[in-house]
Amino acid sequence: MIEIKLTPSNTRDILTQISEHLDGTIEERWGEYTMTIDNANARGKITYIPFDWGVNLLDFDIKFYKEFILRIEAEDFNPIRFIYNLKGAFTHRLGAQNEEHKTKQFQSVIFANKSEGVNYLHFPKNEKLQINVIQIVRKEFLKKRTTDVSSLNKKLYEVFVDSDQENRFVHYGELNLKMADDVKSIHNIKSKGMLRILKIEAKVYEILSLHIQQHNRQNSGRKLPKSLMKQELRTVKKICDIIQKEPAKQYSLDQMSLDYGLSQAKLQDGFKFLYKRTVTEFIRHIRLEQARNLVKTTDLNISQIVYSIGFTSRSYFSKIFKEKYGISPNEFKKQIISKVKTQ
Repeated sequence: MIEIKLTPSNTRDILTQISEHLDGTIEERWGEYTMTIDNANARGKITYIPFDWGVNLLDFDIKFYKEFILRIEAEDFNPIRFIYNLKGAFTHRLGAQNEEHKTKQFQSVIFANKSEGVNYLHFPKNEKLQINVIQIVRKEFLKKRTTDVSSLNKKLYEVFVDSDQENRFVHYGELNLKMADDVKSIHNIKSKGMLRILKIEAKVYEILSLHIQQHNRQNSGRKLPKSLMKQELRTVKKICDIIQKEPAKQYSLDQMSLDYGLSQAKLQDGFKFLYKRTVTEFIRHIRLEQARNLVKTTDLNISQIVYSIGFTSRSYFSKIFKEKYGISPNEFKKQIISKVKTQ
């Protein structure tokens, strides 16, 4: 086990100091700093992106070949950290605590420390990790005109306004599969330059809102649906991911139930909890989103798009497309063509 002591004065210092210890290399493009590494210590990358008002992102997509502990000194730079674990597992503890808390896949942790405190992040060896860390410097964030922390629940409000860093705070979140899609979507952004940074920043605020919603839900005593165990919810999430990747495939509740060993009632409960839609509504939603994207990005005509995404009736497709987007597919395509011609 190797302990790395970090004494950052900002988030970029964390990336720089990790790179120095692990012998990585850092490149910057449009304000996005990426440390890449491929040696005996680790393989993968850690990305840092600073935004306005003290908000920044630290994103891990890496496998450590040795067991590492990051000992982060909380002095000048001591933000609130909102961490979501998309893949793998790690443990965390505040310096004042004796026990480490394990954060598993699809779970989260929020923490802040006293100004003289220490945070420990313990990463296992030989395990692929995808970890999303949003860090907020309170003094800067509270200057933002649209920031209204008075709407937060009492515990989070006290953490945000503790800009002098006099208190410790830690909250370990329960299983959250909704957040996974937003975290994944950051990795799927293909834009470049300023547009890429703006899209990532928008997603960061969406993820932050989900952290706050989850804290509110747990703080008020609301739990996961009683009809589903955590592993069953993970199975439902796996099915959702498959549908998103292969929307044209013909799906049925009977076959899903047989393939994944969940009753139809549990499938419906899981989809409603994760996406507030029944299984059928979710499939239709994904197909329509895919159809709209194909209209925008390909030269396929409407009939070709209809059949490529799994619909069998063009008239039915046109009807539900207009109900969802307030415009017919043909009118939408004409708008896209018109915009292209005027550019």
